[in-house]
Amino acid sequence: MKPTDLGSLFDELVDRGVRTPVELDRPLDIAPDFGASYTPADVAGLVRNAAGWLHGAGVVPGDRVAVVKENHWDYVLLAAAAARLGAVPALLSDRLAPEVLRVLLGRLDAALLVTTSAVLDTAPDLLGAARRVLVLDGRRVGALDLDALRGTRPPGFVRRHADVPLAIAHTAGTTGTPKLVVHTGDSLMRLAARQSRRVPVLSPGRDDTAASAIAYCDVRAIPWTAGALWRGPRGLVVSGSGSADVLRAHPPTTVDALPSVYLRWESTADAGLFADVRIFTSTGDAVHPPTARAFLSASRRARPVWVQTWGQAETGPLTHRLITRATVAEPGARHPSTVGRPVPGRTRVRVVDPETGRRLPAGRAGLLQVRTSALGAAYVGEDERWAAKESGHWWHTGDVGVRTRTGAYRLLDREVDVLPGQSCLELEDVLADRLPGVLECAVLPVRGRVPVPVVVVRDGRLDPAAWGTAARDLPAMANPVVLPADSLPRTATGVIRRGDLRALLRLGAGYGGGGWS
Repeated sequence: MKPTDLGSLFDELVDRGVRTPVELDRPLDIAPDFGASYTPADVAGLVRNAAGWLHGAGVVPGDRVAVVKENHWDYVLLAAAAARLGAVPALLSDRLAPEVLRVLLGRLDAALLVTTSAVLDTAPDLLGAARRVLVLDGRRVGALDLDALRGTRPPGFVRRHADVPLAIAHTAGTTGTPKLVVHTGDSLMRLAARQSRRVPVLSPGRDDTAASAIAYCDVRAIPWTAGALWRGPRGLVVSGSGSADVLRAHPPTTVDALPSVYLRWESTADAGLFADVRIFTSTGDAVHPPTARAFLSASRRARPVWVQTWGQAETGPLTHRLITRATVAEPGARHPSTVGRPVPGRTRVRVVDPETGRRLPAGRAGLLQVRTSALGAAYVGEDERWAAKESGHWWHTGDVGVRTRTGAYRLLDREVDVLPGQSCLELEDVLADRLPGVLECAVLPVRGRVPVPVVVVRDGRLDPAAWGTAARDLPAMANPVVLPADSLPRTATGVIRRGDLRALLRLGAGYGGGGWS
């Protein structure tokens, strides 16, 4: 068996007999008085109730329901509630700038916007960004009050065809305004089905306590939820705030978190919180070697592994790489940014010449194209952009990489951030590894000049002598720019928005054209 529909997911889990307790770092924003512990039956009941609220707010099949709120697992539950009505949930991060939210909501033409007082305090004009607005935690003139909708009886479950839109989520937006990716039942539930199958050693099983601290507006939060619960682990621990406190009460054996969250947790890695972890998982931005080394060392398991995944909102996971203690045993070494191999039988990857589109042999850098049955269906309001990224059955990722002679793939850079003859990602790994005080590093190419490294340092100061030693055998770079962590422009998942950072520092154009983004 496998999950069949987002709207019925939690009912299916109950019917399957799954009893996994879900422990939260704080109560859900849609149920602030319930507490922080749920059974699958509790969750299924909450989803049905939420479907009633949305129905009471006028949502009908085919409507788009936009959700913008603080990060927490109830993004997934609201998506399931909307899908239960035959509506299409569109999950948007509250960390997007107000002007970006206005653009995306304009493209969506949503029948309902579900949001919170904190979001409206920052962007009050969002009250006019959808036909109706539902505020979860207060009253606003011109908005619906959740308290008035509680108790509304939901209509019957609406099942839709697998090839029609099921959910919408935005891309990271590292290269500009995020795109709105439409996933169908075919693409999204295919991802959920893949994650529900247990891969020995590498995925949570019944004896595991699986912890998560990801962006729950990210499209991968839906298949993650389906997969994690479908396997019926001993417990599920969810941190919407990115706090590690909940892990003290519920020690995990597997952890899936954003690279930015791992970075925040790194100072607690040796405090025993991760002593029983056998699998660490990350996706999105790369994890620097010292971070992986710290967590793998913190585990008391004999052979803990780090599973690093490369993928996109449009495609889902594409490749996997296993990192072990031996992989990162040599501090300061140049570690090529290997993203591993395609998932057998599920994805294919090739390297092509950006000018001719011809396939390139191993060792030659070019654009990475992929094939996957989990590819989304469209960009909302940007049909031409979607069509431009399709090449027959292949999809342009916008990344530049190399196929190694062993069949693995190295990711060099995003095409828009490319550094001819080098890899910014590799340079950043080396610098972060050689400079223990550096928390983050971004190397920005500048046309006609040496690249500019931007670093975040734990105590705010960078020793020039230490920098000189670290960069001794690396390509020429400008003097490093030291910035505080909170001054760097970031995506919803904490990834540095390099284009915005380039503009902030007034560096001028890089080498990439950006046409594949």
